[in-house]
Amino acid sequence: MSGSEQTQNKPPGLKGVLGGGLHLTWGFVRRRPWSFGLAVGGAIVFVSAIVASAIVVGRVTDSLIIPVLKDGESIEGNLLPAILLIVGVSLWKAVGITIRRAAAGWLQYGTRADARKRLIDHQLRLDLAWHDRRSTGDLLSVSEVDTNQGTFVLAPFPYATGSAMLLIGTIVLVGVTDLFLGLTMLIGLVVTVGIDIHGAFRTFEPFVAVQEERGVVSEIAHESIDGALTVKALGRGAEETERFARSANRLRDKIVYVNGMWVGYRAIVESLPSVLTVMILIVGTYRLSAGAVTAGDLVTIAYLLSLMTMPISLLGFVIWEMAHSLAAWQRVQAVLDSDSLVEHGAAVATRDGRGGAVDSSGVTFGYTDATSVLTDVNVDIFGGKVVAVVGPTGSGKSTLALLLSRLWDPSAGTITLDGRDLRDFARSELAGEVAFVAQESFLFDDTIEGNITLGVDMPRADVLEAARLAGVERFINELDYGYDTKIGERGTSLSGGQRQRVALARALVRHPRVLVLDDATSAVDPSVEIEILKGLRRSELPSTVVIVAYRRSSISLADEVVFMEDGRVVAQGTHSDLMATQPGYVRLLSAYEDDATEGDVPG
Repeated sequence: MSGSEQTQNKPPGLKGVLGGGLHLTWGFVRRRPWSFGLAVGGAIVFVSAIVASAIVVGRVTDSLIIPVLKDGESIEGNLLPAILLIVGVSLWKAVGITIRRAAAGWLQYGTRADARKRLIDHQLRLDLAWHDRRSTGDLLSVSEVDTNQGTFVLAPFPYATGSAMLLIGTIVLVGVTDLFLGLTMLIGLVVTVGIDIHGAFRTFEPFVAVQEERGVVSEIAHESIDGALTVKALGRGAEETERFARSANRLRDKIVYVNGMWVGYRAIVESLPSVLTVMILIVGTYRLSAGAVTAGDLVTIAYLLSLMTMPISLLGFVIWEMAHSLAAWQRVQAVLDSDSLVEHGAAVATRDGRGGAVDSSGVTFGYTDATSVLTDVNVDIFGGKVVAVVGPTGSGKSTLALLLSRLWDPSAGTITLDGRDLRDFARSELAGEVAFVAQESFLFDDTIEGNITLGVDMPRADVLEAARLAGVERFINELDYGYDTKIGERGTSLSGGQRQRVALARALVRHPRVLVLDDATSAVDPSVEIEILKGLRRSELPSTVVIVAYRRSSISLADEVVFMEDGRVVAQGTHSDLMATQPGYVRLLSAYEDDATEGDVPG
């Protein structure tokens, strides 16, 4: 699904938003219970210090401030205990803050890292058809933006848990002190939380739209940057900038709309604690005049309310963030719920030191249900042979190469390696038997040796031998840092032919039993290509080599040729046999020769 394709789910109701947010948050907590428990413990220490500080202030008022100011009592003997109590409560609060913030950070960032690892692992298990339906930019947005927002609620959640306890404790404390004051506070808090819940629900759908638009912006940005060469070459910079600007402006408008709604609700909610304080003081004054409470009780309650502004706001903030995190996490979950998984069996690679025999029987395949690229393809490739797959454009050569490497699965029929169905191999085991090298070689932002080994600890002698067979050894040795030379993102510092040869060395160093080359030397000079193919034939590697070939010089080196037309295998045999029996094959090779001759004409 591309960034513009969105799931047509029915928007959840109020219960769905709150329930979904709580379920999401609790799911995160269950994965890291110790971090959450420690963070909540720190929050409880902190909020208990707040309650204690309010009690201390009330007691100091009754036992020190009022007696001194009203009755003229001496301050001596009472000041030091009061100072020690205040300092002690402050240290108590500081310890709680430190524990809560450190543990909450570990909870949030650890969960975020876990989610990203789960995303990447799951995406690498999905088939290529799924990847073809999704844009890279949108998937990057899911991995970065949506994962960030989806886990954002975890930072304030432990504190909010402690704050909820503080609110409950405060209401109980005030209610025990005076029932009327307790009821006044309870009503005020219920109204405040109710407004927050309503606001979070109202902004849920607009925030879903924001996250989707962020995916679109990321998609366009990725296309523009990835296609910078084409954009510059065709002078489309201004148009591409305008295309990006339209999406960026839509994102801006949606964010402004959501933030405007959020600010409106928050303005109301954040003014309510002040209103509540005034109400408490009015009711408290009547209760004080009636003798139901003391001045110290009223000071304690007023001080508690002054400290409650942040916890009340934080509780509302968490309610909003639960809704917004749910909106973002829906996009993450959509990827994690994708079930286009590549099925694997339990077979393991044999690595028995000989080239593998590859057979296809009745293979039919299409990239979509509406089209068929291959129809009833039957190929028998003997172990240790070099086989060229030849055919006109669109005949299915590259598709067959992909199927032989099990990068796609046939919709009908089977492909076997030494009699074992490719689908029976365990995950990553087939890569120990079959190596695939594409025409467009992807290189990583690493050293040349790092691109050959891909992080696997391999003997240096094997790396050197693979580079020699791939025809890239001389070029590497001429570099200032040799195999330790950094080649930049996608190997931009190398030519097309050099990138192809590094990719070929990457396949050869793994000693595959079957080597599939999909026109993997097309950017290499014909003379160099012939030397590479001759070197592969002379080497002691046990590979069966299947090469999608266009050059007659390369085709003639093959032991056998598979000739394809219109998604079918027309004939299989030696080059000389096909030249004698297949007019279509003769015409095709004659066309290749004409193209090569025209390419040699200066001009």
